Amino acid sequence: MELVRYIHLNPLRAKLVADIRELSKYPYGGHGVIMGKVSAEWQNAKYILRLFGKKTSVARRIYNEFVRKGIDIGKREDLVGGGLVRSAGGWTAVKSLRKAGGLQKGDERILGDGEFVDKMFSQAKETFERKYSLKAKGVDVERIAKRVAEIIGISTDEVWALGKHSKTVFARSLLCYWATSELGINQVDLSQRLGVSQAAVSLSVNRGRQIVTEHGYEIGNL
Repeated sequence: MELVRYIHLNPLRAKLVADIRELSKYPYGGHGVIMGKVSAEWQNAKYILRLFGKKTSVARRIYNEFVRKGIDIGKREDLVGGGLVRSAGGWTAVKSLRKAGGLQKGDERILGDGEFVDKMFSQAKETFERKYSLKAKGVDVERIAKRVAEIIGISTDEVWALGKHSKTVFARSLLCYWATSELGINQVDLSQRLGVSQAAVSLSVNRGRQIVTEHGYEIGNL
């Protein structure tokens, strides 16, 4: 999402528009399409908005705030240039590869050489297939919560409970991590379900990732 935000702010950084309000009406960028001010078939606005919430109006408000916060970030060198060209060392290096008959798989969304791009595609396919396999089996966030309760030795109600008790925090962290990584549930939906802020869910996801790594927990055959 950082790359999406960075790209959508390009007209503002280039001073083609004065502020984010004008950016939402700019006809040659994706931001206006997502905000519903501009029409363009090439922009999948629904896909982007689903990452910020189920209700379009709410999702647009959260998305707009997300983009607005990126204005102060300025130019980011790590997001400038396209995948294979940048990773190969620029156009001079790419031309040298071409003369030598070297071919690599590349994708402008991924910074890395051909082998790395292949690896990313493979991992993405594996994650995609697992998510839909679980959903096909009827696995939902409630089943994830039950699995977390089994691991920690508490009730499912305690997994969902608010509070700062160590076991509760531990359980909610696992729940948030697995719900996002295994089922692809977005953090906005989780924050609404748990009754906490999206920022709190984001922290829980990161904490849950660390817990799984440190303890070797597996979600198992749900």
